[in-house]
Amino acid sequence: MDTPTSKAPAPPEAPQGRRTTGKAGDRVFLGLSRGSGIVLLVIMAAIAAFLAYRASLAISKDQANFLTAFAWNPQGNPPEFGIAILAYGTVVSSIIAMAVAVPVAIGIALFVSHYAPRKLAAPMAYVIDLLAAVPSIVYGLWGALVLVPYLAGLNQWLDEYLGWTYIFDKTGSGPARSLFTVGLLLAVMILPVITNVIREVFLQVPRMHEEAALALGATRWEVIRMSVLPFGRSGIISASMLGLGRALGETMAVATVLSPSFVFSGHLLDPGGGTFAQNIAAKFNEADAFGRDALIASGLVLFVITLLVNGAARLIIARRKEYSGAAA
Repeated sequence: MDTPTSKAPAPPEAPQGRRTTGKAGDRVFLGLSRGSGIVLLVIMAAIAAFLAYRASLAISKDQANFLTAFAWNPQGNPPEFGIAILAYGTVVSSIIAMAVAVPVAIGIALFVSHYAPRKLAAPMAYVIDLLAAVPSIVYGLWGALVLVPYLAGLNQWLDEYLGWTYIFDKTGSGPARSLFTVGLLLAVMILPVITNVIREVFLQVPRMHEEAALALGATRWEVIRMSVLPFGRSGIISASMLGLGRALGETMAVATVLSPSFVFSGHLLDPGGGTFAQNIAAKFNEADAFGRDALIASGLVLFVITLLVNGAARLIIARRKEYSGAAA
């Protein structure tokens, strides 16, 4: 006669909605991490409140439309100032920088992580890390003394062969202190940042995915296209947003290279233009109390633009499951 086998009692389940306390170290770490997040949110809220309050003091006395006016004369009688030129210059220079830097950064990251020999990949990664640590004023001096003179020939070529596109139609004269030059300089500056992040993401691709593709007869490029790039999409987006954040807020390099002007021009090769950060750095010392409030109002717009860009990137990643590395 068979006797029923005895089974060990199942461990009691934790009540729903409660977490096990764990050790004291875990509780301390949880408290510190949660407190750090709360402090960060409080700091961001305090910055936003300060900018909004000081901006409201200036915008309430502005006799022009703050969002569409081209002039910047807060010391005038009556005061008139607007951010149209600053927003245009900031967005255009950042778009140029991203269009140049992101494809190059992806290519460099792929070469370092999957193509270059180990003896060459390590020094290249080290040099890229060093480029990310170069101060922005050094980039600005290089741009003013080297990039601006040497872009004269490129600007002439673009005007001759692509002038029919209007944006590359050079109508003015003088050195190449234009938004196009600023965009190229920003591309050089953000290239190391984007490359480093993308390279680290590509190095995290599961080795089994690549070996399985090679075993099925895939070429090196097919492995990159089917395994590496899908896995690294979220990292590429995050790295691009990190670089875009630096491009939007760059100050000294832009102020060193750009010839500021509040005359609107759709010709990217013509000298002139302006950005939020460059305008604040150039006018803050000479501005009175009301002028500084006006500059803070423009800083509030830059703050909002940066938040919207980063928020949009997070939404793209969250809504596209295929960007997740686990789904690759």
